Amino acid sequence: MENLIRLNKFIASNGVSSRRKIDELILQGRVTVNGNTIVELGCRIEPDKDKVKVDGELIKSKTKKIYIVMNKPVGIIASVSDEKKRTTVIDLIKINQKIFPVGRLDYNTSGLLLLTNDGELANKLMSPKSKIYKTYYVELSKPLEEKHRIKLTEGIKIEGQLTAPSKIKFPKANDYLRLYISICEGRNKQIHKMFESYGYFVRVLQRFEYAGVKLGGLKEGEWRKLTAAEVTKLKKL
Repeated sequence: MENLIRLNKFIASNGVSSRRKIDELILQGRVTVNGNTIVELGCRIEPDKDKVKVDGELIKSKTKKIYIVMNKPVGIIASVSDEKKRTTVIDLIKINQKIFPVGRLDYNTSGLLLLTNDGELANKLMSPKSKIYKTYYVELSKPLEEKHRIKLTEGIKIEGQLTAPSKIKFPKANDYLRLYISICEGRNKQIHKMFESYGYFVRVLQRFEYAGVKLGGLKEGEWRKLTAAEVTKLKKL
């Protein structure tokens, strides 16, 4: 049948989460099709006929796509919910439509976070194959030596795994305490671990650019919808 599509793609395109996260939900037995629990990946459905539910909630087609950028404060969870009942970014945005963060931003890191209900776009932005760069402002505990800058940009081993090449720039001449670093990965506390490998402590970490979208004048806790031009640019990446 020509109108059959993959189950994870259908759910992702209708605002639940990224395709990768949906695969986890399927394997956990939290997805049903016409009342039958699906636990195998690769299932295909007919969107116009089959009733798909996630955790018992019906997934409706043709969800209006929403694209948001926010300045996440330190101490806010970049997630839809939190087991410890801590404040999440969803609590700050307070809109009726379901959205979710694109990727992670650590609890103690502030700055730019994208949120959407477009699972397909989120999946592409988070995929390691896409090599999408994220740029952070960093303040270190001591000036960064040139030999360490070179090694960090070339890639170093963290917990036995080599990091991808990064980009480091200094915003002010002769000031090596403050810098911008761009990476195309998203490992847990990666930037902290990169600098700690050479004895530097990260005092301030703020993400201000992701896939070409910039933080601009957003204050901590503030958010806005992406412009049509920004969305088009993201989809072309």
